[in-house]
Amino acid sequence: MSEQTQAKVYDLEERTLQFARRVRLFVKSLPRTVGNFEDSKQVIRSSGSIEANYIEANESLSAKDRVMRMKIARKEAKETRYWLRLVDVGTAETTDLVCRELIQEASELMNILGAILRKLDLPRE
Repeated sequence: MSEQTQAKVYDLEERTLQFARRVRLFVKSLPRTVGNFEDSKQVIRSSGSIEANYIEANESLSAKDRVMRMKIARKEAKETRYWLRLVDVGTAETTDLVCRELIQEASELMNILGAILRKLDLPRE
């Protein structure tokens, strides 16, 4: 496990950026198959969209827009996890290990974004 994956980043904007970069590096290590070509495009898009929507949520003009963007970010994390589970990692154990780490990180991001949403959805007193 690399230093980057050992130290958890608590700045969510930075953490989602690092995640998207790690996904891009991971995709380069995958076997070149027709399925992986298509799945890789999807996982790259969805992993980058997590941060893009999180940034948009933080810059939103209304509470309703912020909640919507945060929900989209969580949805993109879930979608990224799906595509990571679908790719063919081949026989390389290290590629499989990196994939499992990325799936775990996508799950953690989903949980973090879900917790943020629960706080945002609380009725105002």
